[in-house]
Amino acid sequence: MSTTPEPVTSNDELTTSAAPERAAGPTSTAHRRRLMALLTGLTVVVLVIDQVAKAWAVASLVPGERTPVLGDLLGLSLVYNPGAALSIATGMTWLLTGVAVAVAVVIVRASRRIGSTGWAVALGLLLGGALGNLIYRLFREPSFVRGEVVDFIAYAHVFVGNVADIAIVVAAVVIVLLSIRGIRIDGTLESSRVKEPGPHDAHRAADAAAADAAAADSDVGSGAAPEGDAHRAAQDATVDSTDV
Repeated sequence: MSTTPEPVTSNDELTTSAAPERAAGPTSTAHRRRLMALLTGLTVVVLVIDQVAKAWAVASLVPGERTPVLGDLLGLSLVYNPGAALSIATGMTWLLTGVAVAVAVVIVRASRRIGSTGWAVALGLLLGGALGNLIYRLFREPSFVRGEVVDFIAYAHVFVGNVADIAIVVAAVVIVLLSIRGIRIDGTLESSRVKEPGPHDAHRAADAAAADAAAADSDVGSGAAPEGDAHRAAQDATVDSTDV
């Protein structure tokens, strides 16, 4: 009795067949490290530029004096702001400090799941801006956690901001665009979620299969009719030729 030898699978074939599964899997460790490097780099760049710009403004500008840059649209005006943007909550500096700390912690925790370049850019800008203002709230006069933020970029006569504020606004715009496109922080899309089949789905699938089977039987039955008609037509033609 002969036996059929089993096919031998080489290590190369095993490696090749397993590759698509890894490629289609979660974000790789190397890719996540690159995104974390991008996020961290942006945070450091924004933080350094913001701190250098604030130090320059304190050393070079006089409080209350406006230096035009683009006429009345844009100028330089040194302001010590104890509140938020547009001088909101000026008497609640300690609360704004606590909010900034909470935002920074949330960003750091969320960055562990980073899988999107867009989200890495957004979170890097946001964290850099938040830390830039937080440092001044923590350590600047008049006291700890009640420090005043240095603002010096005057937008028309509406409000005065700084580099950190610009980074935060840009980050907010990027986050809105990512949310509209349905891109999650881990890089997946909202539409990629697969619904788990339930019992009702199983019943509907069974009904559809039964309907398809019935339709197939009907097609087979209807296909026999033309063969019977052709046989009767041949008999009629034979009778007619006999009569002739």
